[in-house]
Amino acid sequence: MDLKEIRKIVELMNEAGLTVFDMSKEGFHLKLRKGPDLDALRGAMAAMPQAPVAYQPAAAPAAGAPATAATPVADGEAITSPMVGTFYRKPSPDAPNFVSVGDVVSEGQVLCIIEAMKVMNEIKAEKSGTISAIIAEDGNPVQFGDTLFRIK
Repeated sequence: MDLKEIRKIVELMNEAGLTVFDMSKEGFHLKLRKGPDLDALRGAMAAMPQAPVAYQPAAAPAAGAPATAATPVADGEAITSPMVGTFYRKPSPDAPNFVSVGDVVSEGQVLCIIEAMKVMNEIKAEKSGTISAIIAEDGNPVQFGDTLFRIK
């Protein structure tokens, strides 16, 4: 790939409003990212002191009122979108999903596809584990950093 091709990709990223472009071919890998470094921003935000929270006791439920169930908390580590595009759980409309909740996956296994600029990008597991939740909706747009799955 020469400099002219890379410049054309950057122009297409600008036209489409993309912040990340990732392409791999045999013996070649190109990853372009523009805008703020989100990992650095997350680290800076985590290092900032938290404002104190005023404590207010919760009101007791009225007598005879049914107890509300606690909202479930998805456990596991988030698998996030590396790009902007459309999230697909399967390779084609009539094919089975790549993964479902409870599936055991291995590092490098394809989890989904994100379509960006008519290019189907396979998103692979960065570690082995069990899919504990599927957060993104099939066929819906996702942004860079959106949580797609949870794996434990």
